[in-house]
Amino acid sequence: MSAFSEAALERKLSELSNSQQSVQTLSLWLIHHRKHSGLIVTVWERELRKAKPNRKLTFLYLANDVIQNSKRKGPEFTKDFAPVIVEAFKHVSSESDESCKKHLGRVLSIWEERSVYENDVLEQLRQALYGDRKARKRTFEQIKVDENNCSAQSSPSDPPQTTDVIRALQELENAASGDEAVHQRIASLPVEVQDVSLLDRITDKESGEQLSKMVDDACMVLADYNGRLAAEIDDRKQLTRMLSDFLLCQKEVLAEKEHKLEEYKRKLARVSQVRKELRSRIQNLPDLSRLPNVTGSHVHLPFAGDIYSDD
Repeated sequence: MSAFSEAALERKLSELSNSQQSVQTLSLWLIHHRKHSGLIVTVWERELRKAKPNRKLTFLYLANDVIQNSKRKGPEFTKDFAPVIVEAFKHVSSESDESCKKHLGRVLSIWEERSVYENDVLEQLRQALYGDRKARKRTFEQIKVDENNCSAQSSPSDPPQTTDVIRALQELENAASGDEAVHQRIASLPVEVQDVSLLDRITDKESGEQLSKMVDDACMVLADYNGRLAAEIDDRKQLTRMLSDFLLCQKEVLAEKEHKLEEYKRKLARVSQVRKELRSRIQNLPDLSRLPNVTGSHVHLPFAGDIYSDD
């Protein structure tokens, strides 16, 4: 690999494209020179802010690839990216459309799933990307109040909420695999860009440059679509795990509700028994409404003096 220098890094970052091969090639070069991780992160952040809006997401793809694939060799990049990654997310998010933010969300989801950073950093990233639109993780007391949600003891991590499952399913309605427009575009690519044996037909520079442009366009289309398909695969894997956790949670909730139902059935039986016994006793008590009304009458009781009077 070529020697490391700040100028060489700047040049490579300026040549970075959105293709998976470009990102992975530069990522390997950076990991190879990981002893310069501090300077690499500094230059990366500086060039990120200078980059055009349509290239900023690629810088974060690069950071994601470097952070995850360098962990086997050492913690340098994870540690050095930590102080700048939140502001980088804020910067890219502020200059991005909803489609770009969706890709950022996928990166964040992967980091959450794989615990790339501590929870406080992940929470800052969530706030940077979603602001107040995405609910924070709830406390134990909040979960207990809402009986429609799962118990906090159901799993070591918070179970997925119903709204999260619905949102994930809705997002897959527009998944890359269902993009017919791209399918047709790829199907209509000229045969010349797919068959290397046809290069012998090039007889002059003009036709060669024309074919080169067609090949570049085809590469961009395919690289972009492959990236979207890879992201869709990650989304479907995440949804599978989410549905599995959600199903487990619902089974536990079901068992809890069935237990409560049996408990309340027993309570109803006891209360019904009390009601039956009470009615039986009431029937055996005298009816006071049928006794003479002595209210206001005067009964004379003799005094001792009356009994022993000389009269």
